[in-house]
Amino acid sequence: MPKRSEEMLVDLWMSLLLVWITCVPCVSMTPIIGQSKSTQTGGSAAEPSGPGEGQRLLSRAKRGWVWNQMFVLEEFSGPDPILVGRLHTDLDVGGKNIKYVLAGEGAGTIFAINELTGDIHAMKRLDREEKAEYTLTAQVVNADTDEPLEPPSEFIIKVQDINDNPPQFNEGPYRASVPEMSAVGTPVTRVTATDADDPVYGNSAKLVYSILEGQPYFSVDPNSATIKIALHGMDREMREEYLVVIQAKDMGGHMGGLSGTTTVTVTLTDINDNPPKFSKSLYEFVIPEDLPIGKMGGKVKANDRDIGDNSKSTYSIIEGDDHGMFEIATDTQTQEGILRLKKPIDYESKRAYTLKVEATNVQSEPSSGVPFKDTATVKVVVEDSDEPPVFFKPVYLLEVNENAPVNTVIGTVTARDPDSMGSLVRYFIDRHTDLERQFNINVDDGKITLAKPLDRETDMWHNITVTATEVRNHSQISRAIVAIRVMDINDNAPEFATEYEAFLCENGKPGQVIQTVSAVDKDDPIQGHYFDYRLVPEMLNNPNFTIKNNQDNSISVVTKHDTFRRQKQEMYFLPIIVTDNGSPPMSSTNTLTIRVCGCSKDGIVQSCNVEAYVLPIGLSMGALIAILACIILLLVIVVLFVTLRRHKNEPLIIKDDEDVRENIIRYDDEGGGEEDTEAFDIATLQNPDGINGYLPRKDIKPDLQFMPRAGQHSGPNGVDVDEFINVRLHEADNDPTAPPYDSIQIYGYEGRGSIAGSLSSLETASSDSDQNYDYLREWGPRFRRLGELYSVGESDRET
Repeated sequence: MPKRSEEMLVDLWMSLLLVWITCVPCVSMTPIIGQSKSTQTGGSAAEPSGPGEGQRLLSRAKRGWVWNQMFVLEEFSGPDPILVGRLHTDLDVGGKNIKYVLAGEGAGTIFAINELTGDIHAMKRLDREEKAEYTLTAQVVNADTDEPLEPPSEFIIKVQDINDNPPQFNEGPYRASVPEMSAVGTPVTRVTATDADDPVYGNSAKLVYSILEGQPYFSVDPNSATIKIALHGMDREMREEYLVVIQAKDMGGHMGGLSGTTTVTVTLTDINDNPPKFSKSLYEFVIPEDLPIGKMGGKVKANDRDIGDNSKSTYSIIEGDDHGMFEIATDTQTQEGILRLKKPIDYESKRAYTLKVEATNVQSEPSSGVPFKDTATVKVVVEDSDEPPVFFKPVYLLEVNENAPVNTVIGTVTARDPDSMGSLVRYFIDRHTDLERQFNINVDDGKITLAKPLDRETDMWHNITVTATEVRNHSQISRAIVAIRVMDINDNAPEFATEYEAFLCENGKPGQVIQTVSAVDKDDPIQGHYFDYRLVPEMLNNPNFTIKNNQDNSISVVTKHDTFRRQKQEMYFLPIIVTDNGSPPMSSTNTLTIRVCGCSKDGIVQSCNVEAYVLPIGLSMGALIAILACIILLLVIVVLFVTLRRHKNEPLIIKDDEDVRENIIRYDDEGGGEEDTEAFDIATLQNPDGINGYLPRKDIKPDLQFMPRAGQHSGPNGVDVDEFINVRLHEADNDPTAPPYDSIQIYGYEGRGSIAGSLSSLETASSDSDQNYDYLREWGPRFRRLGELYSVGESDRET
């Protein structure tokens, strides 16, 4: 089968390379790596003979074999190892027992050397993209002793590149965008391909770009891989997205080169190249006249083929709304124009409006800088509605004197029905705003009258709501606020601003100011307050005090002498008349209380009571109270101590005549069982006679003289306990007077002959039980004593 042209070319290059490598070692070259003495090659140094020989002695002999680098083609996969090169030295002459040694990167694994001939072979297939060169050292040694005959020399084997890697777009696929209507040649984006081949050797990594898909809309620069606009007038509204396929080919784009492709998705971005357009040129809306202000009356819409901000528009009324009755706003979600009322419309005044509405793009047109616009006509027809009455004023301000008599006309409110038919109006007061029913209103003419007397000092303002209702339709109601101000008259007398209480020092001087007094008046005259102070006529010649006007609606109370003593008089009362300047003037009498006190030398009040004189010198009332409190506390502590000592000395055992319940005695020690006869005194149970033939009941408190019951009899001291218990049990069961008190009866006897058997798990000596308790011995040392007690034999029980 004939070979392809590129394969033949490769074979030719390889042949030429092999010939060159083979011939290089045979050519005498100037040393590159280094030189060695003749003794290193195995020869002996010559003796100098004359000047020439002496100069020869100072020179160094050239090394017999030199090299710098070798080459080998990558991806070579012949049947035999490929010859890389041959090493040779002048020492290699007949009869010399030498061998060549190779060391370094890949020596022995990738590269092998013939020890005798110095030929270097590549044993494996090499890839330049994995490793581009190998550094090795060669040396000639004695074949028998491995003694170096020459120093090692370093050389490099370079792997020569072949075109075995196609270009790759590592960042693809790509996405790019460009504004619509861009000019031809506008750059869109740039793609980049990489080739793993050697960019220095040959054209294996020289890339050329071309476009396979996307024409005639786009083009690509063959060297820079920049994609550009190739068609004029590309409109996003016609087509928004394009798919472009770019190819990168190595070998400079020539035949036999490898190639790779990638895709670029190009999106045309929107520009404002389309104007808004109303869907209709004329819009008609019917709006009722009672539509509230701010409510929507209709919608208009201007469509824009652009998207985003380029499609947004604002709406405005440019004609037909001279009085500003309407406004139009943009709905940011739907991009609609919302027509709303700005002022109330009246069917009776104007029944139709013709408006001209304009829609303007928010963004300007790129070329001219002027935004696109469109207009439409909006016709608004006002629909008649049954409207509520309308007050002439929304708020009325009325005034009335606080002394005005009942039924005085304060003012009038007026409302009318705006409808064309017209209806009578009736007026009412909203009693929720006039809970005390201070005012009335005439239902026909709206006159507001006074129903109860007013007091400005109680309420200065009264805010009421008046409603107007159509006679024809009671559901049509309107409201107005009426603010009634109560005008002041002088009907309150002035009085002291507070309850004054003055303090006078016994050692005070004549003319001393002991109190400054001011007055207040609930009235509020326009010209302000002015008060006149004077003493009552009986006190005009008061020998103790006088008053002085401070010219600021206040007075000062001044003493006339310094002979005030608490023993003589502790308290003084000074009546003062206060008069205002109203018309008519009002006055009142107020009394100032003055206390005579003991003061320090600095005039500081210390005590104002007469009892202070009977106290010891140097002790105040506070000190005496503190001493008394300490004494009481000590007495309480002593009483508590005595009480605790008394309780501590009382015996713990309660006497029988003081206890009305059964005695329960607790022991902390553990009993010894039935064999223990010392832990409890059974003599009490063995003496059933008691006192006078009976035992007193301790579970109840006897109220009457206890008498022995019939049938009770005494017995000898050795009476059987069983019989004693039965007698007492019978008495308790048949005693109707005993209350049901809880009682704990403790007995050391379990009884005999019970049908139910013993209530105890511990058998008595008279038990006939055959139960075996030998297993208690197996429970361990803690139960050893218990096992011995219950493991007695039959003979022991009888004993």
